[in-house]
This record gives sequence, structure tokens and C-alpha cells, in this order.
Amino acid sequence: MKSRRREQIPAQKTRAVLESRPGGLTACPRIIAVGGFAFLSLLPFHTRCQITPAAVTQVRDATGNRIEALTLLGGDYGIAAANFRSTGKFTFGETADATLGITKFGGAGDIGDPQPLGSFPVGWQPRLQGNMGYLDGTQRLHSGLLEGDITEIKSYGIEFGGGMRLWVNDRLSFAPTLMGLYGHTWEMYTANSAFMRKNLAAATELGLIDFSVDTWTLIPRVNIQYLLTWDRTIITLSSEPGYYHTRSFNGSNPNLHVNGDSGTWANMVDVDIPLGVSLFGHELRSGGYYRWTGLYGSLRSGLNESNLSEIHGRIVLDFLNQLWKVQWIGIGASYLFGPTVTGWSAGIDATFRF
Repeated sequence: MKSRRREQIPAQKTRAVLESRPGGLTACPRIIAVGGFAFLSLLPFHTRCQITPAAVTQVRDATGNRIEALTLLGGDYGIAAANFRSTGKFTFGETADATLGITKFGGAGDIGDPQPLGSFPVGWQPRLQGNMGYLDGTQRLHSGLLEGDITEIKSYGIEFGGGMRLWVNDRLSFAPTLMGLYGHTWEMYTANSAFMRKNLAAATELGLIDFSVDTWTLIPRVNIQYLLTWDRTIITLSSEPGYYHTRSFNGSNPNLHVNGDSGTWANMVDVDIPLGVSLFGHELRSGGYYRWTGLYGSLRSGLNESNLSEIHGRIVLDFLNQLWKVQWIGIGASYLFGPTVTGWSAGIDATFRF
């Protein structure tokens, strides 16, 4: 296995997204569709809140999909953190004003240099991944029956796992990994409408509002990577399909269950450009990436989004061999968009070499 240039060695990457939530920001209502109550305006409710079993099952399934989607959105390293704004409508066709902020601190990277894998003509490196994330959203409903009602959703997740990177040659590699994610999600519903004030107790008893639930998610992934170089510029092409299986436990209501399967397929082009200019004794590097992520299963139905794109730019200082384990550190910012959603994020861009 030939050694690679030092700039080519992928390393432990840490991203801390700094949440900024201006008062006028309207976040993605499709993402925050958490109450599951827009269906109420379509059903023949009476004074005692006569909900058919079929309708309850439908809403519980939709609520489970949203809980899974929000847990993954807030807790998984592979999905970008951001503040979102949407031009779409609330699930089931109802509109809402909402804010959504997602903060994450996580990383993924390979440890050391590639080592021979027995007698096989490939090299290998251990790989670690981890993430901590927090999601906070508030939604004000606008519908005939629910006008003025407010739902608040919060979720946090802790994720960790790893695997190995297998180098076919100096440019092409594969990294299968297995991750575990613990999530805790809770919702608080404020009934301001006359309808919900009358039926609040029944809806709570059915587990449709004012709930909390713990979830676990198993996440197998494989990262496929190809390196290109031009002078000292490094271009990294990567593709990463991932699968999520989520189950709930320890819920506040026995009627609430989460049992879903989701998928993502992320494709990225990253460019790293040494600028040949020093600042504070360290070389400046610029670059960024474009990443397209397809959403499938409960992620797609829970968020009402089929894909999410991210354009990221960064400016960093090179600390390789000058500061313990640090390859570079600087700042970065992203613009995100999908079929009906836009968002942005900014934070620390740092890479570590172990």
C-alpha cells in the first residue's frame, strides 16, 4: 500500500453548528409537523370527540413517522444541522407558522495511516463516528378548528459507532460502518381554540398530543470515496447510502409507538484548495462542498421532503504537524434547500488527524 500525500489523508472531522434564530425566521412546517391534528378538520367530531379507530391508527402512524424523522434530523451526523424556512404547507394541507433550530456537534474520520490487511492487496484504517444533537421547534397552527393552537417539539440524540476504511488503491476506498443512536423526543400542546379546549383530555389520553418517548436507531452505512489531485488541490468524490431502523421504548403513553425504516443516499463533491498565503504563521486553505441527500421511507413521509441539498464554504488555517492532532481549524457556512424548504447554518470547521 503506497503512502498518500498528507493532504489526502481523511481525518477526524468535527463540526459545531452555532444556532442562530432571529425572531422573524419561519422554519420548515413540513419538518415540524408534530401535532398530527390537521386531520381533525376533516373528521366528524362531536362533543365527546368521537374518533374512529381507523382515523386514530392513521394519525398514530403519521406521528410515529414524524418522531422518527425529527429524531434523525436532530441526532444523526449524516444529516446537516440548520435553521429552516419553508414555502410549503403543514401536513394534511393545513398551514402553520413555525421556527426550527438544530444544533449539532459531531465528527467522523479515519485513524492513522492505511495498514496492510493480511495478504490481501488492500489497506485498512479504523474509523470512528459520533454526534450529539438538539432540535427545538415551535409551531402555531392556522386551521378552522385549531386556529391559534401551539405545539412545541424538542428532541435530542446521542450517536456513536465505527467501522473501517478499506483502500483498494491510493484513490479508491470503501468505509462500512455501524452506528447506534439514542433519541428522546417530547411534545407540548397548548390549546387556545375552543375545539381543542373541549377535546384536550380525549386527545391526550389517546397519545396524540403532549407525549414523550425514547427511541433507539440502528444505522448501517457505507461511504465510497475517490480522491483526485491537481497540483496541491484535492477533490474528493463520495457516495454514502445509509439505512435507519427505529423503535420506541419507555413512552409516556402506551398508545404511542414508533417502528419505522428510513434511508438516505448522500452524494458529495468536496474541494480543498491550499492558498499559499500565511496568516499567524499558518497557511490559509479554502474550499467547500456540494452534497445532495435523497430521503426515503419514514424520513420522506415524516418530513414531506424527498431530498435536501447543501452548498458549503469554508476558510481554515492549516495546523498539520504544528498543533496536537489538529490538521486545520476555521469557519464554515452552508445554504440548504429542498423542493419546499430552505435553510442555513454556520459554525466551526475543524479537521483532526489521529
